[in-house]
Amino acid sequence: MATDYLAHYSEEVRAKVTALHQQGLLPQFLLKRHPEVHQIRSDRALYDFTVALKNSYLRKSAPLAKVCFDDKITLSHQALGLHTYAARRQGNKVKTKNEIRISSRLKRAPEAFLRMLVVHELAHLKEKDHNKSFYQLCCHMEPEYHQLEFELRVYLMLADEGIDPYEGELSS
Repeated sequence: MATDYLAHYSEEVRAKVTALHQQGLLPQFLLKRHPEVHQIRSDRALYDFTVALKNSYLRKSAPLAKVCFDDKITLSHQALGLHTYAARRQGNKVKTKNEIRISSRLKRAPEAFLRMLVVHELAHLKEKDHNKSFYQLCCHMEPEYHQLEFELRVYLMLADEGIDPYEGELSS
């Protein structure tokens, strides 16, 4: 494993994943849990998806100026999504601009993975740091947040090895 996506998990969990991987069963594990990829292909569709989630859980938070897929986000950023926040003073008013960028790697992934990442970035509208409150908010918006994060890490581990469980699911 070039990038160790599971580094912070227990040795027991890592051993189980390694065993499944050696048996070639990880793709089936992901396909059983998430049988299809999402159909969100455009930045507009991603924006609508994100705003719908935001309006369900964070109605009073600042509006989003932009939501898009970004080809430039890679794991060298240590992220699959980025939330940017800029405050500009105009006279006596302070205008804020929130943007969310999601790695294009997730254009062809299960919707649950995309939703988990969008929830993560939306939580940054309220909590800037990765603290207890931040993760509580993520779990409020997506009850399976931690399980989905784990499964996304497994998916990325396989993708880095050139294994795509959704290869037959891909459509442009």
